[in-house]
Amino acid sequence: MFIDRVKLFVRAGKGGDGIVSFRREKYVPLGGPDGGDGGNGGDIVFQVDEGKSTLLDLKYNKKLLAESGKNGKPKKMHGANGEDLIVKVPLGTIVRDSKSGAMIADLTKHHQKAIIAKGGIRGKGNYHFKSSKNSAPEYSELGAPGEEKEIIVELKLLADAGLVGFPSVGKSTFLSVVSAAKPEIADYPFTTIVPNLGVVQVTTNESFVLADLPGLIENASQGKGLGLQFLRHIERCRVIIHVIDMSGEFRNPIEDYEIINKELASYEYRLLERPQIIVANKMDMENAQENLMKFKATYPHLKVFETSAIIAEGVQNVLYEVNALLKVTPEFALSSLETPSTATGVLYKFEEEKPAFTIKNLGNGKWRLVGEEIERVFKMSKLETEEDALRFARKMRAMKVDEQLREAGCQDGDIVAICDITFVFVD
Repeated sequence: MFIDRVKLFVRAGKGGDGIVSFRREKYVPLGGPDGGDGGNGGDIVFQVDEGKSTLLDLKYNKKLLAESGKNGKPKKMHGANGEDLIVKVPLGTIVRDSKSGAMIADLTKHHQKAIIAKGGIRGKGNYHFKSSKNSAPEYSELGAPGEEKEIIVELKLLADAGLVGFPSVGKSTFLSVVSAAKPEIADYPFTTIVPNLGVVQVTTNESFVLADLPGLIENASQGKGLGLQFLRHIERCRVIIHVIDMSGEFRNPIEDYEIINKELASYEYRLLERPQIIVANKMDMENAQENLMKFKATYPHLKVFETSAIIAEGVQNVLYEVNALLKVTPEFALSSLETPSTATGVLYKFEEEKPAFTIKNLGNGKWRLVGEEIERVFKMSKLETEEDALRFARKMRAMKVDEQLREAGCQDGDIVAICDITFVFVD
């Protein structure tokens, strides 16, 4: 089964908690605090595996959870780090955040790895907090929670050139003739329901990867037929081979050319910017020459290659043209915000710093603090003892939480919530 798009929930491992411990050993006076740190949480890592060709494994495993770090131990011993969860994916896999649509990883190299969700950092044991003012601290940190997010995983085939056209125009036949691929070939529409790849040997030392994609139809870019599902596999192609049935037995070649180009133009990744080779196929049929003359009269500026793929006639000229174009055509970015992988150097972007927290007025004297930084600090803080509470209050004061609450209109006795805990604001 060919699966090329799945939605997953991923959660990296939580960091292990630091502990409160004191050295109690005979003949060792004033042993002091010796609570060890927890271990770091495990990451969720995607790694390219050339042996995989679909995302089938992920379709039935919708939750990916990495191992959490272990808690610290006495004698300043660290807890064990959580084990990373390594997920094997095919070459050409893209990972995006399902909410923002931002790209997290684009896996286009052999054995490439990418961290999809970062594990939480370890909590510190109480020996870290020893000072001249507090020689016996009775607090420690909790481990930070690991990143969790919903992601979209897509497979976009790594092909140099792609065959496009209406169903039954001869794309699969063309691929079977020029490569060792064995796509299904039959005399009914939509014989090809999954993409097929083949390696084309042009000369002794030159070759390229050719993709045969399911046939497009009108409004394919809007989801009609199989088009939208497989148009994504053209995105990485640097050259498009547009196959047209010149026999005119069932379709009008001129209309077919216009409709397919309209669908390519409507798709989001500017597919018409790629070089396009026009292949007039089935030239051995009765009315093919007449239809070709009409086509050239309508589009005199186009260079058209005449072929009869079923008997391998004329296909070699197409391969030479594709090979020549690939030598001078760069890779195309997958969005306007991305740069092609052939670019060199480092791209620096200005990103506005996120505030540590924002204040929401819930009305009736109720307020809520939200933000990644303040929620992380809260989740790593113990609130079991008075000393824990005082330390957390000092952190909040250092982040100027009380000042901003006053400016927002918070008054003495109002309720302030962070995550699932509420506090009484005291001015």
